[in-house]
Amino acid sequence: MLAYLQLMRLDRPIGTLLLLWPTFWAIWLATRYPPVYIIVVFTLGVLVMRSAGCVVNDYADRNFDGHVDRTQNRPLARGALTEKNALWTLLILLVVALGLLLILNKLSWLIACLALLTAMVYPFMKRYTHFPQVILGIAFSWSIPMAYAATIEQFPLTCWLLCIANICWTVAYDTEYAMVDRNDDIKIGIKSTAILFGKYDKLIIGILQTIMLISLFIIGKVNQLSFLYYLSLLLALLLFIYQQWLIKDRDRTNCFKAFMNNNYIGLFIFIAIFIE
Repeated sequence: MLAYLQLMRLDRPIGTLLLLWPTFWAIWLATRYPPVYIIVVFTLGVLVMRSAGCVVNDYADRNFDGHVDRTQNRPLARGALTEKNALWTLLILLVVALGLLLILNKLSWLIACLALLTAMVYPFMKRYTHFPQVILGIAFSWSIPMAYAATIEQFPLTCWLLCIANICWTVAYDTEYAMVDRNDDIKIGIKSTAILFGKYDKLIIGILQTIMLISLFIIGKVNQLSFLYYLSLLLALLLFIYQQWLIKDRDRTNCFKAFMNNNYIGLFIFIAIFIE
């Protein structure tokens, strides 16, 4: 049972939270008083689809994970589960996701199909392009227009600004994550933005973080949000500065700490939007 939990990363909820916060931003910005069923469906949907993405990722990387320090103990890499176990788990998760999707409107279904396609393709991109983090950013951002589709069936400027902010944020924190594995990835031929950016990694992460904050600042102006919202952006800025300090020497442990720190940014911004 533990191996299945590890396969779906239910023992490591950070990825689920990083996907959940922007989804919540979108739901509460789209409608100040979202229906309970929308909150429940999207929360469960995030959990299920992130788990499905992890299963696909481990299946795709089953021959690589054993050569990377951070991933060598994953269930497929260490032989605790078979490929057939992984595929059956994926099928069950997709059936559950389909059941949740049927509760929403047809416009949401179309976006969900695009989201599923992106999520299934992402794990294989690291073999062909140095931009798998960008694909992940797109995959992690489909929940934003989907939230607008499910609630107001419109896609205002705020929706697309949120997408820009979230894609930049995802590429930034997943590059921090990729910095942990950079040496191992180079040895086995895996591509990433951390490898592509090279000595400019910290600078480009900083630029992406800045674009995110500017996009969120414009959202505040467009929606006439209060001082509390801008305070959350200030806290996010301070945390981004802290992350830059953590990754300054590219130490693997500190790069991972910087990645994990992003959870607080998502949480603080959500709290401010929720109180609004």
